[in-house]
Amino acid sequence: STGVSVDDEVASTFQKFKLQQEPYKLRYFIYQIKDKKTIVIEKQGERNKTYDDFVGELPENDCRYGLIDIEFETDDGRPTSKLVFISWNPDTASVRPKMLYSGSKEALKAALVGVGIHINATDHSELDYETAVLPVVKKFA
Repeated sequence: STGVSVDDEVASTFQKFKLQQEPYKLRYFIYQIKDKKTIVIEKQGERNKTYDDFVGELPENDCRYGLIDIEFETDDGRPTSKLVFISWNPDTASVRPKMLYSGSKEALKAALVGVGIHINATDHSELDYETAVLPVVKKFA
């Protein structure tokens, strides 16, 4: 482990987000590691934002974690939604943040109790909704 801890706010907001309680009736959170010590909420996306908005907020050459509520239709046409944890660890990031983020991921996952879908992305093709994300999410529908 990297000794990175998770800010208390992450777990408390997550509980409300999971239940879509105000003021956390949101689409997503983006988390960052602050001062190499603490995982904090960096950004949050309003409920009307989309998956593309979420991807657009991830930095090109730096690592982040994301949690997004993805709404989709099952293969038999039922509307449903799933919470998805995304670890963004781009190949273009420098080595230190990559090691810090990959080594600290489990601490954040432990705070986000009940999120069963985890996606690791190292470039934009692995974030592509139709080809990379939706097929994984549908397995859990």
